[in-house]
Amino acid sequence: MIITTVMKNFKEAETAAKALAHSMNSQYVPRNKKSITSLLQKGEAVLVIGTERMELYSAPDEKPFFFHPNSAMFRIKRLLDGEHDPFVDAAGIEKGKTILDCTLGLASDSIVAAYAAGEEGKVCGIEGNKEMALIVGEGLKKWDAGNDEISKAMKRVEVVYADHLEFLQTCGDRSFDIVYFDPMFEEALSSEGMVPLKQIANYDDLRGEVIAQAKRVAKERVVLKDHWTSGRFEKWGFSQIKRRSASFHFGVIEKGD
Repeated sequence: MIITTVMKNFKEAETAAKALAHSMNSQYVPRNKKSITSLLQKGEAVLVIGTERMELYSAPDEKPFFFHPNSAMFRIKRLLDGEHDPFVDAAGIEKGKTILDCTLGLASDSIVAAYAAGEEGKVCGIEGNKEMALIVGEGLKKWDAGNDEISKAMKRVEVVYADHLEFLQTCGDRSFDIVYFDPMFEEALSSEGMVPLKQIANYDDLRGEVIAQAKRVAKERVVLKDHWTSGRFEKWGFSQIKRRSASFHFGVIEKGD
C-alpha cells in the first residue's frame, strides 16, 4: 500500500503520513501534485492522509473508502427522542452491557451499541481488514458528530484488528454479555453509500467453529443480523425475529444461566 497526503494543507498531514507508513511497513510517497490515478498505476492501493480523515483508493474508477457513521447518527437521534432501535431491542442492550461486535465494518451498530450501553458499558469491534480497522478506528476518534452524546459514543468503541475466530478463542467463557455478527453479503450493498465498502469488505462466511466460540463467550445472547431470506438463521440455530417490510432481520441465540 502507498501512503501519501492530501494536496491542500499537505504539510500538516505529512508527519502523520510518514509515521503511519513506517509503522505499517508501507511506502510513503510525497504527493507533489501527483494525481491519485498516477499513483494507482504502481499497482497498489493508495491511502491518502488528510487533517480530518483518511481515504483509501483501490482503483481509478472506484470511489474512495473513508469513515462515516452511516445510519448511526439518525438512529441515535431516534433513541434520544425516546424511540426504539431494532438492533438494540434484539440484542437487549442496556446501560452497563458489554458487547463484542465481531464484524465491525463502518461501526454503525457498534456506535449505537456504545450509546445504548453508556459510559458504564463496553463495546469492542473486531475488524479483519487491516486498512478498514485503521480508517474506522481513526474516524471514530476524529469525526465531529455535532452532538456530544454521539461523539462520546463513537470514542467509546474499541477497534481491534483481528480475525474474529482467533479473537474469540482468546476470550474467557461468558466474558461479554452480547456477541454480535453482521456478515457482509451482496444484498446489503445496494445503497450507493455502501459501494466503497464493497472493495475491501471481508466476505468470509460464518462457520460452525465461530458460532460455537461465540456461544461460549456470550453470557446472555448471540445476535445475527442478516437478509430476511438468509438461511443462516436456521442453519446456525438462531431464532429469527421477523420484521414486517424490513429487508434485514435479527436472529438470537439465548444463553441460559
